[in-house]
Amino acid sequence: MDRSAEGHLTGLTDAEVRARLDRDGYNELPAAGKRQVWDIAWEVVREPMFLLLLACGLIYLLSGEIQEAVMLLGFVFVVMGITFYQERKTERALESLRDLSSPRALVIRNDEKIRIPGREVVRGDMLLLEEGDRVAADATLVSAFNLSVDESLLTGESVPVRKQAATDESSETAPPGGDDLPFVYSGSLVVSGRGIARVTATGSATEMGKIGRALQTLTPEDTPLQRQTGRLVRRLAAVGVVLCIVVIIAYGMTREDWLHGFLAGLSLAMAMLPEEFPVVMTIFLALGAWRISRYRVLTRRMSAVETIGAASVLCVDKTGTLTLNRMTVSDLYADGRFLTVDDGVDDLPEAFHEVVEYSLLASPADPFDPMEKAMKSLGETTLAQTEHLHDDWELLREYPLSRDLLAMSRVWRSPDGKDLIIAAKGAPEAIADLCHFSPEQTTALMEPINALSEKGRRVIGVAGARFRKPELPGEQHDFSFRFIGLLGLSDPVRSGVAEAVQECYAGGIRTIMITGDYPGTARNIARRIGLKNPDDCITGPDLVRMSDAELAEGIRKVNIFARMVPEQKLRLVTALKAAGEVVAMTGDGVNDAPALKAAHIGIAMGGRGTDVARESAALVLLDDDFASIVKAIRMGRRIFDNLKKAMRYIFSVHVPIAGMSLIPVLFEWPLALFPVHIVFLELIIDPACSVVFEAEAAEADCMKKPPRDLSEPLFGRRSVLLSLTQGLVILAAVVVVYRWALSDHGAHCARCLAFMTLVLSNLALIFTNRSATRSIPSMLKVPNAALWWISGGTAAMLTVVMSTPFFQRLFKFRPVPLDDLLYCLAAALFCTMILEGLKIPAVRRIMGV
Repeated sequence: MDRSAEGHLTGLTDAEVRARLDRDGYNELPAAGKRQVWDIAWEVVREPMFLLLLACGLIYLLSGEIQEAVMLLGFVFVVMGITFYQERKTERALESLRDLSSPRALVIRNDEKIRIPGREVVRGDMLLLEEGDRVAADATLVSAFNLSVDESLLTGESVPVRKQAATDESSETAPPGGDDLPFVYSGSLVVSGRGIARVTATGSATEMGKIGRALQTLTPEDTPLQRQTGRLVRRLAAVGVVLCIVVIIAYGMTREDWLHGFLAGLSLAMAMLPEEFPVVMTIFLALGAWRISRYRVLTRRMSAVETIGAASVLCVDKTGTLTLNRMTVSDLYADGRFLTVDDGVDDLPEAFHEVVEYSLLASPADPFDPMEKAMKSLGETTLAQTEHLHDDWELLREYPLSRDLLAMSRVWRSPDGKDLIIAAKGAPEAIADLCHFSPEQTTALMEPINALSEKGRRVIGVAGARFRKPELPGEQHDFSFRFIGLLGLSDPVRSGVAEAVQECYAGGIRTIMITGDYPGTARNIARRIGLKNPDDCITGPDLVRMSDAELAEGIRKVNIFARMVPEQKLRLVTALKAAGEVVAMTGDGVNDAPALKAAHIGIAMGGRGTDVARESAALVLLDDDFASIVKAIRMGRRIFDNLKKAMRYIFSVHVPIAGMSLIPVLFEWPLALFPVHIVFLELIIDPACSVVFEAEAAEADCMKKPPRDLSEPLFGRRSVLLSLTQGLVILAAVVVVYRWALSDHGAHCARCLAFMTLVLSNLALIFTNRSATRSIPSMLKVPNAALWWISGGTAAMLTVVMSTPFFQRLFKFRPVPLDDLLYCLAAALFCTMILEGLKIPAVRRIMGV
């Protein structure tokens, strides 16, 4: 197939696309597992906390306390509303990620090639298919070259099938399977070659739709942290159930009041149940994936959100990731002479005309590859008034690149020529091979190649041949090529890459550059971006000769791997993992898939990457920019840090709540907390842990610390000790206030004062846990709108409850003197000072936290 055929296809217009979308709908099947509003509501209703609150409401009804029952059930719906809002926010974040993860399709529209989400493909679209693409819809081939497609998703047969262009557009569609058919099907994979196909069916009308297969979508999955949290919740819930039973029995037997004993037991169960843990985990991971997507990095697997911040090594491609992948031809070599091509040049010496002419003949007429675009631009600029442009020549055949020979050739026939003209371009070693160079000639060719690569150029060789026999040979090697020259292409380094590399080094993250270019080119780029040890380099041939032990030693200091082929990336990943590194690996091709899967964090290129690479990766880099990876790492560290803060807060705040539910029962004091009090506290705790801490900005030094150990638990011994200490400090203050008030004012006033102390100390706990090292005054300079909404709302609700007779009766409070309220403030201030004191390094060392 001649790629110039693409120029004869204008594709659909925007108006035609809109009309077909309105008529046929989007090219997608009903999303599997998409939760509706009532699904979320049903999940909320089944939550243990909801069931406990419902049980308490029924007990109040049975005891004749109608107001308490109605108000408690009213609070139930408020808590449900908060939970429902959080769940919907999470679901919307996941839906936006599903939209982003839709497979991409390259189509011709309005006479231009554009890449669109697969769901926007319509009937009549012209699909451009390349190796590694996932076919977006059922279509009929109008042109094909060496095209093979894996249809195992539809047929179960793992062997790819050959495809050929349709000879009759009215051909009746055949089922999947079988060689030499002109039909391609949604969900199948292009294994080799390329083609152009006209879409005949989309969405549920495709073969995939007919057999009821759902397209792969981004769905939430349990991550290691979620499983760890689940185990913690189950253990605490089991302890809570046991203590609940003990309290009910002890209260009923000692006070002979089984009804209030059940209330006391259920209150303790509510206080012990850390139902916020799984909610917070889900919200943080989902919103974290959404926040990372704002840096043009799509999360395909939720586990990547918690892993990316722990990356210790970034293995990145040079072209398109560290550089712009916007090639320009900057140097030419022919007849032993070099020529530097300046911007805006419009005239070349005659000696260099042929190398430019043959580079054009060896490239598609309408190129997509950046290097081929650069060659076309140079040729059109410099050869416009010469006889070296051949728009009237006929393309007879193309010999594609292969894994064994990194060169391609095109065979042309001129209108009046007897000889066929063959133009070849590719890696200089491949061109030397086609020209049947002797070892001495190959060694001599390395001198100009090295000279260009030392300047940071990507080097392409060009060769030509003539042929007179009636039948073309099967391989490029059968032509008698002569060497014509070299092209040196430059690719500017992306802005911000050097700064991002230094930020990685400050955070204890190595950057390893992997490229197919020559060592000289790689070293030049390495120096420009500030890579360490830029003179040390391992090449692909070196890697083949190295033993595993030698490679393990080499990767400790070498940061440049040149002349690498994709298959060698897997060995690098394996060696780095064996050395204890947490590896993030970028890739874009079909052959990169094993390395992307093997890495801790596989990162596919969204712009130039194949669908196979994207499906194998945990993250997709939508703009192919290295700086975006570093931003994702910073965000990953922020998410994990904030998650630890939220978990510490949840554990800490439950200690005084559980303590004040249990201690009065043990000492036979009047109950301090009833279910209504715990529900009020939940109105603060739920949004605080899931909104305030999730929105907290990253610590100033988050990218100045070494990566965390992947085996580090989210809630380890130090976190438990710190949280327990914080909770016990607040519990002690609340118990002192409650016991003092019981003696001086009675149960109702004591309950009021203890509750106010607990609420104010809870706010102090939120403020202090915003950072494990910075003080509250310094953190007040960091904006967090959610914090002030929660604080203001809590103060307003507390004022209403303390001053309104209706709520005083409901909460079993009594009005208290203003002087006594100052004791609550003093106790909360005392807690704040102690909590802040726990941040002092010397104190943390003594405590072992």
